[in-house]
Amino acid sequence: MTAIDQSRTVAVVGTGTMGQGIAQVALAAGHLVRLYDAVPGRAAEAADAIGARLDRLVEKGRMDSAARDAARARLHPAAEPAELADAALVVEAIVEQLPVKQKLFTALEEIVDEDCLLATNTSSLSVTAIAGALRNPGRFVGLHFFNPAPLLPLVEVVSGFATEDAAATRAYDTAKAWGKTPVRCTDTPGFIVNRIARPFYAEAFAVYEERGADPATIDAVLRECGGFKMGPFELTDLIGQDVNEAVTRSVWESFFQNPKFTPSLAQRRLVESGLHGRKSGRGWYSYEDGAIRPEPHTAPATEPPPHLTVEGDLGPAGELIAMIREAGITVHECDEDRGTRILLPSGGQLALADGQTSAEFRDVVYFDLALDYRTATRIALSASEVTGWETLRQSIGLFQALGKKVSVIGDVPGMIVARTVAMLVDLAADAVAKQVASPRDIDTAMRRGVNYPLGPVEWGRRLGRAWAHELLDELHARVPSGRYAPSLGLYRQSYVPTEKDEAGA
Repeated sequence: MTAIDQSRTVAVVGTGTMGQGIAQVALAAGHLVRLYDAVPGRAAEAADAIGARLDRLVEKGRMDSAARDAARARLHPAAEPAELADAALVVEAIVEQLPVKQKLFTALEEIVDEDCLLATNTSSLSVTAIAGALRNPGRFVGLHFFNPAPLLPLVEVVSGFATEDAAATRAYDTAKAWGKTPVRCTDTPGFIVNRIARPFYAEAFAVYEERGADPATIDAVLRECGGFKMGPFELTDLIGQDVNEAVTRSVWESFFQNPKFTPSLAQRRLVESGLHGRKSGRGWYSYEDGAIRPEPHTAPATEPPPHLTVEGDLGPAGELIAMIREAGITVHECDEDRGTRILLPSGGQLALADGQTSAEFRDVVYFDLALDYRTATRIALSASEVTGWETLRQSIGLFQALGKKVSVIGDVPGMIVARTVAMLVDLAADAVAKQVASPRDIDTAMRRGVNYPLGPVEWGRRLGRAWAHELLDELHARVPSGRYAPSLGLYRQSYVPTEKDEAGA
């Protein structure tokens, strides 16, 4: 490993929440840490705040008093930039303005030694652009921690256009030595997490804007069916609508307004109204005293069909066949190659979301993709005005017989979980194809950075090489804005057999 030795000094410039968190991480790793802020007195205040947090760790039994005292003795506020001269690493966590960051690093270049690693914690600016003002941009790297830095494990190690491999490796090894989970990526808008995570929010907002379902129902479906820890409406309320919308807009503009990253008009209206989420008392939901959280739409109990016929293997929903039999419903299987669907006694059909709409067919109900149909507690169904009531009723009863709550949404192509996952898989495939990051680092980033139940690359493999491509191709035919056009990376991937495909062959 080429990690910065524990005996060397780490300097942190900027003493806000992120700066304090990064300083605490370096302290815990055993480094002498120097804190600097351009505002007089702020560094000393930050040192006191970090000390108070260390005290709380001792109170909770997560740190012993001797380690706390040693850490506090290694923490030094700096009154002038010249006091950072002995640093082996300087991490910047100041205002997200390119000229300000460039000015800081050009000044630091004149202070620190030539072997000092310079790093920015930026989440929205180009690492390459910041380094562009430097005499030696090769030692400059992005070290993107996630908030709160002492608790969240992920660190994105970002190589700018001029970053030397040795500098990126040193930054990676240092983050790893600090107990973090580092991932490597190139300097692309949003890096890994903020680039690939956009559809998790965008597709939910799109379903809402299409009047397919309300926020509470969409959140519930993504949690209880998709396996995500939080729904996008409640999560953006927690993050702050202004913060989340600014990241989305930044990525969109940095990609020259690529339609795949188009911001939500509904979210923009929230921001314009000052409804920023929890911090303002109201966002998608109300957080005022006495406010009642809206319940997701849940269909009333109804009888299941006594029997049904399954054509094909149902693809990613194949586990349902055994589950239906276990529920005491007679299942007839038909091997004729006429698609993958469930034929109900009503004469209608039940099919896994595939990017088409119910309105295109005489009597079809779609059901959403699930992370795991056995453990899912809720399933979404989609129907149109031409769908027969008896077909919808039997579909509801079927999934209720499997122990699921059922949410009926509008005739939305791709539904909720399926279109979200397909877009995540697509953006991941695009990032791999463009060598933004390795498949392993992408999956690690999405699981450790935003707590996804599966990495999008692994999810794509599980669903089959062509599943996401075929669903997005159908969506693109119905919404030809370019947003759902499968990327070239996904297109190529759909022709590469997976282990599952080869085993089946």
